[in-house]
Amino acid sequence: MKAVRFDEYGGVDVLQVADVPVPEPSRGQVLVEVKAASINPGEAKIRDGSLQAIWPATFPSGEGTDLSGIVTKTGPGVRGVVPGDEVIGFTDERSSHAEYAVVPAQNLTAKPANVSWEAGGSLGVAGTTAYAAVRAVSPRPGETVAVSGAAGGVGSMAVQLARRAGAEVIGIAGPGNRDWLAAHAVTPVDYGAGLADRLRETAVDAFIDTHGDGYVQLAIELGVAPERIDTIVDFPAAQEYGVKAEGTESARNAAVLAELAALAASGDLDVPIAGVFRLDDVRAAFEQLEQGHTQGKIVLRP
Repeated sequence: MKAVRFDEYGGVDVLQVADVPVPEPSRGQVLVEVKAASINPGEAKIRDGSLQAIWPATFPSGEGTDLSGIVTKTGPGVRGVVPGDEVIGFTDERSSHAEYAVVPAQNLTAKPANVSWEAGGSLGVAGTTAYAAVRAVSPRPGETVAVSGAAGGVGSMAVQLARRAGAEVIGIAGPGNRDWLAAHAVTPVDYGAGLADRLRETAVDAFIDTHGDGYVQLAIELGVAPERIDTIVDFPAAQEYGVKAEGTESARNAAVLAELAALAASGDLDVPIAGVFRLDDVRAAFEQLEQGHTQGKIVLRP
């Protein structure tokens, strides 16, 4: 099978698509034919060595966490999943950017028929991170929640989940995202010079930071209580200001995936797809991701 590999830390040029043996599922695992697997900023940072102190790579390294696909084989002890099942899931083995991936059966949920492969393959990291971030700030009806990076992979789902909780939502993003945010009942506010003044026009009760670059400090300056601020990227600021840093590790499980998939199936959660690339074009996919300003998720299709 084909699988993405890299043998050293570096830019997108270290990525290659190699021919490797199809893995065999062991006890509690299933083999999934991958139909779609999104890419995530954290994967780029693991590859370039930025997160070496936290999540070092062992070379040769695969990559990829999210996936949607079809179960082709089950290992011993697997119950409730059979070959032919269409599933959504995740793996912690950095291996979903491939034609096949071995996944613990407990990390899978059924893919609803009307949820696309691309949308399903985008929920494992971004969807559960958005879920955790919204849960962390506990929005209530009538409150106002501000979200930075509101049109990105996580932000685009966080604004919708916060709206579902009954809150008014301010989406901080670039001008090109105003129409998408407004269409999802989110008040768009442009980032950049004068942002603090624009935000002060409305009392902000909670703040979700999906971007970093000073937004935690801004939320503190706006008077948001630290326990109502969550950042998924700025961990030094979380420690400095005592705010929350809850993300995918707080909510990534099959039950949350099933809840998100059901919302997508009912039309209550839009999973925007910014681009779809063949596995062989993985470098181009990450080049687009690293340019920033993508609306939603970038997905690989083996």
